[in-house]
Amino acid sequence: MKTIIKGGTIVNEGKQFVGDIVIENEIIESIGSLTSGFTGDEAVVDATGCYILPGVIDDHVHFREPGLTEKADMESESRAAAAGGVTCFFDMPNTVPQTTNVEALEEKFRLAATKSHVNYSFFFGATNSNTDLFTQLDEHSIPGIKLFMGSSTGNMLVDRDETLDRIFSEARLPIMAHCEDTGIINRNMAEFKERYGDDPPVSAHPLIRSLEACLASTTKAIELAVRHQARLHIAHITTAEELKLITASNFVRDGKFPLVTAEATVGHLFFSMTDYEKLGAKIKVNPAIKDILDREALRSGLMDGRISVIGTDHAPHLLSQKEGGASRATSGMPMIQFSLVTMLELVDEGVLTLEQLVELMAHNPARLFEVRQRGFIRPGYQADLVIVRPDSPWTVTPQYIESKCGWSPMEGHTYQWKVQHTFCNGHHIYNDGVVDTDYIGQPIQFR
Repeated sequence: MKTIIKGGTIVNEGKQFVGDIVIENEIIESIGSLTSGFTGDEAVVDATGCYILPGVIDDHVHFREPGLTEKADMESESRAAAAGGVTCFFDMPNTVPQTTNVEALEEKFRLAATKSHVNYSFFFGATNSNTDLFTQLDEHSIPGIKLFMGSSTGNMLVDRDETLDRIFSEARLPIMAHCEDTGIINRNMAEFKERYGDDPPVSAHPLIRSLEACLASTTKAIELAVRHQARLHIAHITTAEELKLITASNFVRDGKFPLVTAEATVGHLFFSMTDYEKLGAKIKVNPAIKDILDREALRSGLMDGRISVIGTDHAPHLLSQKEGGASRATSGMPMIQFSLVTMLELVDEGVLTLEQLVELMAHNPARLFEVRQRGFIRPGYQADLVIVRPDSPWTVTPQYIESKCGWSPMEGHTYQWKVQHTFCNGHHIYNDGVVDTDYIGQPIQFR
C-alpha cells in the first residue's frame, strides 16, 4: 500500500517548496505535485500548513542498555526519539558491559532488533588495550569508534600517549572524541573542594570542567588526527577557543570530508551558565555548559560551517541521581524528544535558517558518517520523514515525556512548534501524540 503526504512545505538540500511525497512500502517513490493518479487505496496524510523534513539523525545518544536500564532502555528512548522526529540514532559504548569487544557490540544489535522503534547503530568504544579488535569491526554496520580522552560517565578514559597514537594510526573508521583533560579537571576539583567542601555548588561545574581542560584535550586530538590523517569528529564542543582550532585544522582528506569536524549539542546551544541558578544539576553535563559568550560562539559556528552536526548527547539519569552539586550530582540530561523543536525555536530567533537546521540534523550526519540511503528526501531513499507544524503552542509537562527517567530540563517550557508525524522506513511511527510501539526500526548501513 502507498502513503501520500500532501500539501506540505518540503525542506531539503537547501530548498523549500510546497509538494507531495509518495511512499511505497519503505521507500520514497516520488516527490512533486500530485493532481491525479489516485486509486483510493492510498493512505493520505494532509500536511497543509506544515513543513516536511528528513528524519533527524542523532549521532550521539546514551540509551543505557544493557546494564543501566533503571535509567532508560532502547524501547523507552527510541519511543522518545520517534515522538521528537528522530528516526536514526548512534548509541555510545559506556554501558554495562561496555561496548568494547565484538560480542558486546553484537549483543546491542540483538537487543535493538527486538526493542528499538527507530533505526539504530552503535559506536565501538576504544580502550587502552583493544586496538587489535579494530580490524574485526564491520565498517558497513557501525558509524565509528568512540574515544573518551577525558573521564566521563562509564570510566572509559584513554589518556596514554602511546595508546592514543595507536588508536589514531589504526582506526579505519571515524573517531568521535570526548575531549577534556582529566589532569586539569582533577586539579580544579581539588581546589574547589578545599574552598567549598566535598560537593562544590553546581555553578562551579564549568569552572572545574573548564575552558582550559577542553582546549588542551581538543588541541591534542586535532594534532593526532593531522599527524595520522585520521578522521576526527569532536563531540559536544563547548567553547569559542575550540572553534578556532576547528577553523585552523580544516584540512581535506581524499577530497571528500574535512579531516576534523565538530558536533554541538542542543543543550550547549540552548542553555548557558546563567541557567544553573534555575535548573541546577538538571543541566549538569560533561563537558559543562559554559559562558553565554561561548554559547553565542557555538551558535555562530552553526551559521559559518565550523560546526557540522547537531546532536543531543541524550543521557537519562534518575532524578534522584541528579541531586547534589558539582561532585555528587550525575552528569547528563535527556533531550532527544525535544531536540528538533528546540532547534526550531532557534530558527524562529534567527540563529539559523530552517534549511541550515536540516543540514545540521539530517544531511550532514548522513554525509559525515556515510549513511546509506537516509538523511535526504530523495526518490529511492528510505522514507524517514518528520512533519512539523508551526504556530502550535504547547507546554512540556510530565505527561508528554516518553523517556523512562520521567523528567526533562524543558519541563514548563512552551514551544511554538509541534512534531505532528514521524515516518520511519515509510511506517507512520508517530501520529500526533501516539507512538506505534509495535513497530521495530532497522539497523543503519554505512559506506
